[in-house]
Amino acid sequence: MTELREPTFLVLAALADGRKHGYAIIAEAVTISGGRVQLKAGTLYAALERLESEGLIAKAGDDVVDGRLRRYYDLTDSGAALLADEAARQQQNAAAATQRLRARSIRVAAAQ
Repeated sequence: MTELREPTFLVLAALADGRKHGYAIIAEAVTISGGRVQLKAGTLYAALERLESEGLIAKAGDDVVDGRLRRYYDLTDSGAALLADEAARQQQNAAAATQRLRARSIRVAAAQ
């Protein structure tokens, strides 16, 4: 499996709990990342096109709000599976790093 770049991971994670329109995805990415990642609209819409062509997300309806078209997207089963795999990979990496940091702390404390 190829690891996902963080913006792609955040887009998929934003859609995991239900369909959203572009600006809601941008807001969710900010929330999920703790404010570290702020997707630009152009970057987001290019990513949405790519993810849709890869079968990871699908269009899930349109609304007109204040005279503007709002297109919604939803996560596909393939997208959910990829997101789950990536989340598990990141958890394994974090667990390995945490274990090594504990071992380091013990080693440093013993040397003092």
